[in-house]
Amino acid sequence: MIHKISEPVSVSLSYNHATQKVIPRAVIWQNRLYAVKKLGLHHTYRAGRVLYHVFSVATPTLFFRLVLDTETLHWKLEEISDGRAD
Repeated sequence: MIHKISEPVSVSLSYNHATQKVIPRAVIWQNRLYAVKKLGLHHTYRAGRVLYHVFSVATPTLFFRLVLDTETLHWKLEEISDGRAD
C-alpha cells in the first residue's frame, strides 16, 4: 500500500567518480535506520529555479521515494510502500 508522506529524513549516500553516480545507502526515518538494498529510478525536475533529484529506493521490506532539494540540500520522504496492493 502506498502512503503519501512529506517528512524530512536523513540520507547516507555514496558517489562513484568512475560512473558519476550518486547512490543512497541508508535512510533514517522516525529514528529508525533502513539500509537501501536496491536503487530504482532516479530523475530530476525543476520548480522555478530549484532543481530536485528524486530517488526510488528499496529496503528489504519497504520502498521509499526520496527527494533532494539542491538549493537547501535537505531530503524529504514523499512516499512509502510495503509493496502490497491498496
